[in-house]
Amino acid sequence: MEMEREEKLENLEDGKKAGEKAPTIEEIFEAQEVPSWRSQLTFRSLLVSVVLGVLFTFIVMKLNVSTGVIPSLNVAAGLLGFFLIKAWIYVRSLIGYTSQPFTRQENTVIQTCVVAISGIAFSSGYASYMLGMTKIIADQGPASANTANNVMTLNLGMMYGFLFLISFIGLFSILSLRKIMIIDYKLIYPSGTATAYLINSFHTDQGAKLAEKQVRTLFKWFGGSFIWAFFQWFFTADDGCGFAAFQTFGPQAFAHKFYFDFSSTYVGVGMITPYSINLSMFLGSILSWGLMWPLIEQHEGKWYPANLLPNDLSGIQGYKVFIAIAMILGDGLFQFVFVLCKSLYNVMKSKDKDVGGEPVLNYDDKRRTEYFLKDQIPTWVALVGYIGFAILSMICVPLIFHSLKWYHIMIIYIFAPILAFCNAYGCGLTDWSLASTYGKLAIFVFGAWVGLDNGGIIAALAACGVMMSIVSTASDLMQDFKTGYLTLASPRSMFFSQVFGTLIGVALSPVVFWAFFYKAYPDLGTDSSSNPAPFGALYRGIALLATEGLSALPKNCLNLCIGFFFFAILVNIIRQVMMHYKNKAHKYLPSPIAMAVPFYLGGYFAIDMCVGSLYRYWREWNNKAEADAFVPAVASGLICGDSLWGMPASGLSLLKIKPPMCMKFLSRDTNTKVDTFLKG
Repeated sequence: MEMEREEKLENLEDGKKAGEKAPTIEEIFEAQEVPSWRSQLTFRSLLVSVVLGVLFTFIVMKLNVSTGVIPSLNVAAGLLGFFLIKAWIYVRSLIGYTSQPFTRQENTVIQTCVVAISGIAFSSGYASYMLGMTKIIADQGPASANTANNVMTLNLGMMYGFLFLISFIGLFSILSLRKIMIIDYKLIYPSGTATAYLINSFHTDQGAKLAEKQVRTLFKWFGGSFIWAFFQWFFTADDGCGFAAFQTFGPQAFAHKFYFDFSSTYVGVGMITPYSINLSMFLGSILSWGLMWPLIEQHEGKWYPANLLPNDLSGIQGYKVFIAIAMILGDGLFQFVFVLCKSLYNVMKSKDKDVGGEPVLNYDDKRRTEYFLKDQIPTWVALVGYIGFAILSMICVPLIFHSLKWYHIMIIYIFAPILAFCNAYGCGLTDWSLASTYGKLAIFVFGAWVGLDNGGIIAALAACGVMMSIVSTASDLMQDFKTGYLTLASPRSMFFSQVFGTLIGVALSPVVFWAFFYKAYPDLGTDSSSNPAPFGALYRGIALLATEGLSALPKNCLNLCIGFFFFAILVNIIRQVMMHYKNKAHKYLPSPIAMAVPFYLGGYFAIDMCVGSLYRYWREWNNKAEADAFVPAVASGLICGDSLWGMPASGLSLLKIKPPMCMKFLSRDTNTKVDTFLKG
């Protein structure tokens, strides 16, 4: 039997279909017994999931508070999970213990659990809507919105309570629709499918050998990135010190946020982010910081009052924030309408196809369908879970956020399953999640409903969190079910893995944010901070618009916002038309939402990401297959190493231990003045 399997592996080629000479995926694995759902949930898989969950929670939180740009970390999670279990088995064998075989189903459970843990770090909103409630963000806006009922002081008790109430309900919202989404509609779920193929490849002999090389590459770059971050720390005794303040293109460009800041994290992010996104961010930074903001600043005293604080939304900062919001909302509105229409069209189309009878399934699909339907989760579990958490939230959430009433929560929970279905369906087609768009929609609805005088900003941001968590968790669960379908992992083990991962994520995320960022960096969320957390100000800005209306905007800002809002919609329409007619030039169109991010932050991180893109292009030019295999491992190593240094750096900051040196870069004229002053 083993020789037969080896022969199948040797004949395996890309592009072969069932019925041809080369074996299909399930034919390769048909000799392997599929363990029961309980056997897939092993102690070692849950332990490894927790270890990796801690790592990825910190990484996602670090990315959240720096730029808010979060790449997919599935490759890193898959590689590290595979490596740690193999290491576990090897160590046990050295001391004379045997271990049960490591299957692709157990690997899928690890992947699901790690994604659930790190997903909470994103959906918790500690660098977006939750941070937007704090005084440090409120101080950047108008005094009319900086009132006691529109500002909150975060504490661990309320953070844990709110996160527990909103994080689990999304798992139950569309749980009963898994068969419809995966089997009946045959949705692709690109990320889930790619993860499944990655896991399946790990458990072939050739794939295991490649995985070992990828892990070595990851750890090599991880070590280099960690050491580089540690080295940089010695020269950052004060603001504006260190390699991150290197004036790469001169002092004038540096003043307009154009420089390379030597961030391993965002060089790595650039390697795994599509070229179009990186170039869109670079284009956005040129358009805003290179052209628009210098021109608007010439009207200081006419368009907005002179001598305002840098972060005052009544001044230049208002243009940066609100124009970025307009582009994000325009892009999000288009995606919402487009995905909704496409979802409804495809649902009706699939119903028409069903009239013709059952489709003929190949061997792989028959086997996958059999195992996917084997361990069912009763419908009553979904109903009881959703209704139970909804009632609990209606009682408890208003106790945390007094301006958000029980009937507001009830309205959210009535409409949330519909939006969760639309989002999960859209993710199945395009891999594009609209969770943040639905969150922004909730901000407008509940901010306008409650009103500024009644604490509308807090109510709007809290409603955003409730909606976003449900929709995001539901689509993540469907992605994981797709992965499980393609690896024969039991839906029941996948669901329990999600629940366990969510529980660990709820326990981890608040304390990671609180200890390593909120308390360690008092300037968190400000433009001059090393952790600017841009989405905190952006989300509060949206809430301000919802409660105060257009009066919150500086002069001429509304006209610019309208222009960029429709620009975002127009670009998306042109892209979809070009894609419909199979015009390959669509990939050269910019992404409006990617362009909007540097409007607020500047171009420095976009330059980092373009450096990463340049490295990836060089590797692909030399050897495309090798680049596809190893560039994600290099990127993951850079991201993990640099981000992980943030943990000891935060600890040193809490202990009031500062770096010993400050390295600054000065222009020649400034340096001459400094030398003269010191000599005098």
